[in-house]
Amino acid sequence: MTMRNIVLLGATGSIGENTLKVLDGHRDKARLVGVAARSRWRKLAVIAEKYGVRRVAIFDEAAAREAERSGAFPAGTRIFSGEDGLCEVAETPEANLVVSAVVGTRGLRPTLAAIRSRKDVAVASKEILVLAGKFVMAAARERGVKILPVDSEHNAVFQCIGAEPRRHVDRIILTASGGVFRDATLEEMARARPCDALKNPNWAMGPKVTVDSATMANKGLELIEATQLFGLPEEKIDIVVHPQSIVHSMVKFADGSVLAQLAPPSMTFPIQNCLFYPRRFGGVVPSLDFSQALRLDFRAPDYGKYKCLRLARACSRRGGILPAVFNAANEIAVDAFLRERIPFLEIPEIVERTLEAFPPREPETLEDVLAADAEARRIAAERI
Repeated sequence: MTMRNIVLLGATGSIGENTLKVLDGHRDKARLVGVAARSRWRKLAVIAEKYGVRRVAIFDEAAAREAERSGAFPAGTRIFSGEDGLCEVAETPEANLVVSAVVGTRGLRPTLAAIRSRKDVAVASKEILVLAGKFVMAAARERGVKILPVDSEHNAVFQCIGAEPRRHVDRIILTASGGVFRDATLEEMARARPCDALKNPNWAMGPKVTVDSATMANKGLELIEATQLFGLPEEKIDIVVHPQSIVHSMVKFADGSVLAQLAPPSMTFPIQNCLFYPRRFGGVVPSLDFSQALRLDFRAPDYGKYKCLRLARACSRRGGILPAVFNAANEIAVDAFLRERIPFLEIPEIVERTLEAFPPREPETLEDVLAADAEARRIAAERI
């Protein structure tokens, strides 16, 4: 097997930490050749020292200047800054796989830079495909590179479909934990503060994704992402609440058969699948033990309770710039909630009022999408 030379964008977040855990278990098969983070340069310095990385990008330019003055990085390390710096590291010549795990839409340009330099990309930031899926997928087809889904749900679908022709796929069934409020009433959700919303029952994730799980906006974003990754329309994608987070998603085929991918709720499983696809090696955390009692529950989500999920379906159905607007407004609203500027149930209201300002239209260029994203953020901030 060819050695995997990996660039890790978002090295200090939860996906980054799990990626490093996988690499630690397979040091003879993969090596890290570039890392990037938003601002946590001290943690990047530790990673660079441990893995012998000499190409580092720090998005925050003030943090990058501080890092350069610190002397904390190994001799010979090149430190790049800003969005251009992330692109520079994404294009590292010896890399053959880029893990794009930058939170939000900041990972779009670096992901496109990696694709243009003909590197396979493992996409962990669902916002990239929600914002500009048609442009990212078109660029990947043009350059002949693979887009490998890191999200546990999309990776499960990816594994279940395998080499099956798309015409054999009848439906995709995405599973959702339901988040911390899956058994709460709307009255209880109305009183929720950030400390309440940041208690996901199954997964250890960053704050933005954890709040998205609580509103189920993340499942709406994953639905939109799935339409881009697998070429199925919104009406062919079902969502079910699965509290155990063991079945990560399912695919129903034309003959009625359903294939599911099962694993414990650890991101090391989908990450390892992407890092070494199509090869499989021993896992770095224990797998399921079927000699023990195992319970699997499924139920339909409450679309009345989870307004973000309903809005995301409508955006996916109508298409055009609306998924980008949904994503941008949600990011602004979640940030406001985390800063305790708005109550929890105001998040979907901000998103809906922002969407009302945008008639559906098809973007002709990537710049059209980025303009809609910027305008949506401005309008959502005004609504707040």
